[in-house]
Parts: sequence; structure tokens; C-alpha cells
Amino acid sequence: MMSKYFTKKALTTVMVLYISIVFIQALRFKFFDSVETLHIFSTLNIWAFDTFGIEGLFLPPGIFNAYVVGISEFIASIVMLIGLFSSRKFLIPIGALMSLGIISGAIFFHLFTPLGINVLDDGGLLFSSACGIWIMSLAIIFMNKDSLLILISKDTSINNFE
Repeated sequence: MMSKYFTKKALTTVMVLYISIVFIQALRFKFFDSVETLHIFSTLNIWAFDTFGIEGLFLPPGIFNAYVVGISEFIASIVMLIGLFSSRKFLIPIGALMSLGIISGAIFFHLFTPLGINVLDDGGLLFSSACGIWIMSLAIIFMNKDSLLILISKDTSINNFE
């Protein structure tokens, strides 16, 4: 029984650290307009305009630009790390839910837009990394679902007079 707890804790720790490291190290690409970032978000912006007639969706100040995505990844990482290194363990699956949402968007855009799986001849490395993060986020959520269920089941109604 104790080894099951330690295994779950160790796996969660490794996955949270991996996701956080990937997200946080990617900030330098997103915030300093690397060639890769400009290619990705320009490709998506052209696709959005050609498909839906929406211009500027993926370029600043659009709501899905690299800075917004980077800040979202940073927040998800910080939430998970706070949960990992504090008594607020419920933050781990909340951060993982955020991570899952962010990375689901990335996978969607790789699969269903001209961006594709092989970005700038990287051999699918960026896409594979996104898939790995998606799987780890889902695993963290599943392994820590009790924390989420406790949060959901609590009566947090302000107007509860009964």
C-alpha cells in the first residue's frame, strides 16, 4: 500500500516537473520572437484568415498570440509546481487540466491546419512533445482525481440558507 502511494507521488512529481520544464523553457521562444514561433503563429494566422476571414487572431494583439499561449503555459506550470511543493495538492490536477487544455489546442492546430506535424523539418519533434505532454497531463489528472472530486463535491454556494 505504501509503495503504491510513493509510486503515484513519484510519477506525479516527474510528470509535473517535465511538463513545467518544457513549458517554461519554451517561453524564450515565445517571448523573443524566434523563427520557429514566428513561423507557427504566422501560419496559423494565415489559416484563420483564409478559412474564417479572421485577421490577426494569432498575432499580437490577437487572443491566441504567442505571448498569450506562453503566459497560459507559465500559469499552468506555476499552479502545478505550487501544488507539488506545498500542502495545496489539489492545485496539481487543476494545473494539469490547464495544461491539457492548452496542449489540446496545440495538437489540434498541428493536425487540422497547414501547420502540420513536421514543423520546419523538425521531424515531428514539436508535435511528439505536445502528445507526450497531453498524455502526462491526462495521467496526472487521473492519478489525482480524488483531489478534484473533493473540490467538486464541496458545497461552495454563497446563498445556501438551508
